[in-house]
Amino acid sequence: MQTEDEVRDIRGYLAAQAERVEAALQSVIPAAWRVNETLREAAMYSLNAGGKRLRPILVLAAAEAVGGDAAAEARALPFALAVEMVHTYSLVHDDLPAMDNDDYRRGLPTNHKVYGEAMAILAGDGLLTHAFHVAAQAPALGVPADRALVVVSELSRFAGLAGMVGGQADDMQGEQGITSFEQLEHIHLHKTSDLIAFSLRAGGHAAGATERQLEALERFGRNVGLAFQIHDDVLDVSGDEAKLGKPKGSDERQGKVTYPYLIGLEESERRVRQLTEEAIQAVLSAGLPKPERLVQLARHMMARDY
Repeated sequence: MQTEDEVRDIRGYLAAQAERVEAALQSVIPAAWRVNETLREAAMYSLNAGGKRLRPILVLAAAEAVGGDAAAEARALPFALAVEMVHTYSLVHDDLPAMDNDDYRRGLPTNHKVYGEAMAILAGDGLLTHAFHVAAQAPALGVPADRALVVVSELSRFAGLAGMVGGQADDMQGEQGITSFEQLEHIHLHKTSDLIAFSLRAGGHAAGATERQLEALERFGRNVGLAFQIHDDVLDVSGDEAKLGKPKGSDERQGKVTYPYLIGLEESERRVRQLTEEAIQAVLSAGLPKPERLVQLARHMMARDY
């Protein structure tokens, strides 16, 4: 349980880091590039739609945990922007009629509701592709080129066919009454946890993490990512619509398989606590110079109501 001072501190940290990421995103598509104006507008519409900015913040927090200073965070910024672009593209495509068919995202009309399906698809395609260009700029900020190459390779793996996209495909084929608990956990380890695990590893790479530290950061990311998804499922049942930015109970109405559906609310909440504690132990035992912020973030994510 976090104290009131700890809650204020982590909320202040999250707000400051989100503002930092959002400011950097404004120039992520170079103004000098000749880009179709509607396409640029559609891409920036979803990038600027707010959200938790959790993944880029975890990149920066991992760099701080390993490097111990602001310089490490600065070097990690291109990776933070890249993972937010990949995450945003996945939401734009998830919302399409062929996928989840959602009208609202983060309290705003979804991209295809504003720009049409074709432009929304292209905006997602553009964000995904451009993310790799942005990540490749990290050596200009001091990340060794071999490390940057590894991060680009890991981004394609964790976000691609064997990672997030594969998890989304499994999720689409899931069905209430058929999908088992083991299958559901497999879906979310890829659909949600993979990109969060990448975020931790990317920040670690930017700060020069050892292999042992990278493995601990990945374990932290996988556990926190799974806990985050289970907690989202719980909030879909019991949360506040005004804070969630979407109608409560939307997963059940769409026939989605969720943790509360399979194991109930109480067991889902217990699983969130267990995964969070395992994540914290992973980073506390890894010999990181400054693991405290990651610990704070893990506890805050478990207690959030949005």
